[in-house]
Amino acid sequence: MNRRSLKNLAIQYFTRRGYIVDKNPGQNDNPSSTKKFDLLVRRGSEAYPVWIKEWNRTVGVNIVINTDKVAQNLGFSNPIIIAEKFSEHAKAYASRRGIRLLSRSDILRGIKTF
Repeated sequence: MNRRSLKNLAIQYFTRRGYIVDKNPGQNDNPSSTKKFDLLVRRGSEAYPVWIKEWNRTVGVNIVINTDKVAQNLGFSNPIIIAEKFSEHAKAYASRRGIRLLSRSDILRGIKTF
């Protein structure tokens, strides 16, 4: 079974929802800087950084907290994290902080309904 990468699925998901997707964020601004996030999606005047965790394990609350801190340091208030699955603690923290968590199944469901 050939599974598509989460990054390719995410690009399709956001494009179908009318977002402009920057596939190489940060590389155009300062090529010497290290990449902080995987995608930058924009709709209107809003921009959201997207982190993709292509892991075969559950993403825990520590990853969500660290991502939240990095996003705040970069000036973003509503980051998006994409992974196979998330722990209940990660979901609770994300809910409190306004972080959007998307699993592979969420994205596949969203692509099919659009």
